[in-house]
Amino acid sequence: MFLKDRTAAITGSTSGIGLAYARALAAEGANLVINGIMAPADAEKLRTDLEAEFGIKVVFSPADMTKPAEIAGFIAEGEKVFGAIDILVNNAGIQFVSPIDEFPIEKWDQIIAINLSSAFHTIRAVLPKMKEKGWGRIINTASAHAFVASPFKSAYVAAKHGVAGLTKTVALEVATKGITVNAIAPGYVWTPLVEKQIPDTMKARGLTKEQVINDVLLDAQPTKQFVTVEQVAALAVFLCTDSAKSITGTTLPMDGGWTAA
Repeated sequence: MFLKDRTAAITGSTSGIGLAYARALAAEGANLVINGIMAPADAEKLRTDLEAEFGIKVVFSPADMTKPAEIAGFIAEGEKVFGAIDILVNNAGIQFVSPIDEFPIEKWDQIIAINLSSAFHTIRAVLPKMKEKGWGRIINTASAHAFVASPFKSAYVAAKHGVAGLTKTVALEVATKGITVNAIAPGYVWTPLVEKQIPDTMKARGLTKEQVINDVLLDAQPTKQFVTVEQVAALAVFLCTDSAKSITGTTLPMDGGWTAA
């Protein structure tokens, strides 16, 4: 358990990829600061279940990733309990599918806030302590859409391109501080986020559910298989190892060959 006595803060970590990150890091001994939208009773059950399963300490924060003050509070709470955040995983994200001329302005603002701006706010908050300790790992969840576009996803594609740029910039700023900054760019992973966008894609493209899955989602991935949350989380764990300390400022595709073409 090479992360014993380290603390990982993970946004959007109550389901899907985020929860897989949390479980994988906890399995290596990291304490957790998790975050998401859950009923208080469900959040407490998740928190205590993780503590019992992995023998670590877990703090849950309901911070709204559209609100900078709450994001700062999320990091401050983790630092108060654990002293510092050693590993930051920016994972919170939402999706909305629509032609741009019909795209609701409030949806654009919300997606940019959660998928991109929240990473700016968390990184800004964790870096002082990471610099003091001379060690840190920042991992941003990007997407194949950080490299290529798809129609009807203007806000999401713009945000994920922004995540890739933010990753590069911060990595250069802290390159001599013992801190690495990388992004993981999955293709289509079967998560609640992907499942929820299927009806909108059906409507936007006039397709059936099966056609969306096979002709839109998996059509992009030469392997014709969804990426698993466990695969994404395993890459994040590797990025926290000493073997990965020279990997920084990069966005790593995990997309079944989607962006190879």
